[in-house]
Amino acid sequence: MKHEPIDFLAIGDIVVDAFIQLKDAEVRQTEKGPELCLRFGDKVPFESATVVYGVGNSANAAVSASRLGLQSALIADVGDDLNGRNCAKALIKDGVMVDFLHDHKDIPTNYHYALCYGAERTILVKHETYPYQMPVIDGEVRWLYLSSVGETSLPYHQDILAFLDAHPETKLVFQPGTYQMLFGIEALKEIYRRSEIFFCNVEEAKRILKSDAEIVELMQKLHELGPKIVVVTDGPKGAYAYADGKAWFMPIYPDPVPPTQRTGAGDAFASTFTSAIALGKSVDEALLWAPINPMSVIQHVGAQFGLVTREALEDYLSKAPEDYRPKQIN
Repeated sequence: MKHEPIDFLAIGDIVVDAFIQLKDAEVRQTEKGPELCLRFGDKVPFESATVVYGVGNSANAAVSASRLGLQSALIADVGDDLNGRNCAKALIKDGVMVDFLHDHKDIPTNYHYALCYGAERTILVKHETYPYQMPVIDGEVRWLYLSSVGETSLPYHQDILAFLDAHPETKLVFQPGTYQMLFGIEALKEIYRRSEIFFCNVEEAKRILKSDAEIVELMQKLHELGPKIVVVTDGPKGAYAYADGKAWFMPIYPDPVPPTQRTGAGDAFASTFTSAIALGKSVDEALLWAPINPMSVIQHVGAQFGLVTREALEDYLSKAPEDYRPKQIN
C-alpha cells in the first residue's frame, strides 16, 4: 500500500523508561568520575516512580517532529507484549505513524530503569537482540533520521544505505548512539558521507575522532567525513554548528526554573533543529529554534512530556532575550 509522503522518518530502538526518583543517595567523586552511591544490602526508599512508554532517541525525535507540524513516522522493533502495545499507543496519540513498528513474539520490548538524583540520572539499560530489517516503504520520504540501535545492528546500516540509494531524494540525518560510535568511523563511513546533518555532543565528538581539538576544529573534522551540517551540543553551556565554512555558537534558551531532569535534552535539540531545516529554515534560524525544546523538556520527567508545538515554540521565540541569537565564531 502506498503511503502519504513522510516528512520525518526516524529509525532506532524504542524503549519503556521507568524513572525512579531517589533522595537517600549521594554522589562521590572517584578516579573514574562521579558515582551514584546507595547503601549496599539495605532497603533504600525512593520518592516516586514514573513509567514512560515509546521513548528512545529516535522515538523522541519522531514525537518532536510531529508536534512541530511534520508528518512523522518511526521504524523500530518491539515485543508482541503489553509494553510494545503501549509504546504504539503513545506514538499514535502524538500523531506518529506506526506502520513500520515490527513486533516480535519471542523478544520482549526494551525496558530501562533510570535512577534519578537531582537533575541527573543513571540509566540501567538492556537492549534486546532484534533481527533488524528495513521495511518496504512505498512512498516519498523527505528526511531519514537515524539514531541509536543495538550492538547487532551493523549489517542493518547497509540496508539503510540501500534504501537511500533507491531514494536519492531522501536526506539523511545521523545522531549516533553508543554502539554506532563503538563501530567506528570506518565501519560507518558511508553513513557519515551520506549525512546531510550530523549531531553529537562535545565529549562524543572527541571520542569519535579520537581528538582533544578545540570545538571549531572538531566540527571541521566531522564535516570532512561527509556531513554538510555538523551540530555539536555542550549541555547547559550551549551548542555549536558548522556549515559552508562558517561556525556558530548558540546559547541555551534561559531556564524559567531550575531543571527537573535532563533526559532527552539532546534528542529535543537535534530533532527541533532538523525540523526547522526540513521546514525551509536556514542554519542560523534552526539554531534559534533548537534550544527551546530542550529548555522545556528538562522541566519534566521523561524525554517527551515537555516537547512543544510550533505555536508554543514561536511564542517562546517572541519572548526571547535580546542576546538569544547565534554568534559566528570563525
